[in-house]
Amino acid sequence: MKNLHVQKYLAEVLGAFALTLAVWLSIGFTMPLATPVAAALVLGLFVYTVGHVSGAHLNPAVTLGLMSVKKISVQDGLLYIISQCVGGVAAMVLGRLVTGEVVRVTATTSLNVGLAEAVGAFILAFGVCSVVYKKVQPATSGLVIGGSLLLGIYLASAMSNGVINPAVAIGIGSLNVMYILGPLLGGILGAQAFKYLSEEK
Repeated sequence: MKNLHVQKYLAEVLGAFALTLAVWLSIGFTMPLATPVAAALVLGLFVYTVGHVSGAHLNPAVTLGLMSVKKISVQDGLLYIISQCVGGVAAMVLGRLVTGEVVRVTATTSLNVGLAEAVGAFILAFGVCSVVYKKVQPATSGLVIGGSLLLGIYLASAMSNGVINPAVAIGIGSLNVMYILGPLLGGILGAQAFKYLSEEK
């Protein structure tokens, strides 16, 4: 049992690490969809490869949302979030060592940024819950969750950097309140909305 718990947390560390590194390396590409596509592919891959181990949250906003609908315990949820942040920081360290550069992402405390991040995380959490509540076929889980992330980032990027993940925000230097609280709020609202809509009346 203890080994299973360790595996879950390591899966979240590795997944958040890969996701943050993918975002890090895609920043600066001239193609506007480079970052959303890279992030969606990584998330989809981890859903299929380690989803059976940890659920492949890779995002504190998703974990907090699932905690709010009691799909993960508070203890596990908090350890997931710590693991995800560790993965984000590890990606930042490796990125700096490999490239010799520090990613500097323009960040603002504008309420519009927080709203955009919340909307993006709402969409992601809503999509994740469709899988958690078993409303989609297991074979399509990676496509649904990866697609939700792609859409969430794309829409959020209209008014923000389109991060919608506090662990990634830490890793790429978008460390301000809007990139932390915005996604967390959106994750909770997205999970709660899906729970409400999917409940038997």
